Amino acid sequence: MSFLLTSCSVKPVPVKDSEVERLAVLLEGLDESIDLQTAKQVSQDLFLQTARLTKEFELVSPPWLHNTLVNAGMRDKGLCYHWSDALYLAMKEKAYDDFAFHPAGAHIGEFWREHNVLVITAKGKPFDSGIVVDPWRDSGRLYFARVKEDREYSWVERKDRCVADEKKEKK
Repeated sequence: MSFLLTSCSVKPVPVKDSEVERLAVLLEGLDESIDLQTAKQVSQDLFLQTARLTKEFELVSPPWLHNTLVNAGMRDKGLCYHWSDALYLAMKEKAYDDFAFHPAGAHIGEFWREHNVLVITAKGKPFDSGIVVDPWRDSGRLYFARVKEDREYSWVERKDRCVADEKKEKK
């Protein structure tokens, strides 16, 4: 079993400038008030957080195998909501003035199908105008797309997932 687990271990994916740039362009396009430099910083932060969490969660691929290890108690974290919560808190802490960060989910309450991500919008813009950021789906490789263009899932905002953050802010 240990051979199986080590042979499937995931190392953080090297960040490609072209991917950082591609996400930055999407982020800049959320609103005319967003400058490219700020969008690049947000993009870089997302890729760096993904790499950090890949190590922290001792990620194993594919995602269903990692979930099995978490559910069996062999890994502490790495379920999709761990990823989305960690990204949400990290990005909220950065306090980017032009952006809003939204925990989101699909198939809520369906044990085998529920999936959680982070959606980024321009501040004050509707949820469905945002960009899905999902490091779980491809085992530590950051997936991103416009909410309306994600063909695998229909996303809804999960305000209930912000509870830990709201309690932290009230202290």
